[in-house]
Amino acid sequence: MEKKVMVVDDDPAVLRTVKRILESAGFNVMPVDTGTACLESLKQGFHGLILMDVIMPEMDGWDTIQSIVDQGFAKGNIICMLTAKEIPDKRMDQLKEYILDYITKPFAAQQLIDIVTEYIDYLPSIKKDD
Repeated sequence: MEKKVMVVDDDPAVLRTVKRILESAGFNVMPVDTGTACLESLKQGFHGLILMDVIMPEMDGWDTIQSIVDQGFAKGNIICMLTAKEIPDKRMDQLKEYILDYITKPFAAQQLIDIVTEYIDYLPSIKKDD
């Protein structure tokens, strides 16, 4: 199974850094800079791990996840937050069944690789049509 990771963040430096770190560990990384671009990639058939920032203009991470759920894209994907917000806000409570982890920035490169490696291993057991 291909190890695909979508990184959703409006900060180009974060996208470049996470892409470099994860590609060095053998992951296929798709950086996108908006919630809308994330949803479009899911419509195009992306299945894998999604690392979602919380604070983004126009459509924040919570709204993006709600749209992922509403449009039926949660199945076959794993969502983890990757954010500078130390403490999740109340919207996390509404969406926690769809979010596997809450990873805060800054992070150590090896820590991110270890987390992503662990969660990618969950994907073969997730069925898209459950």
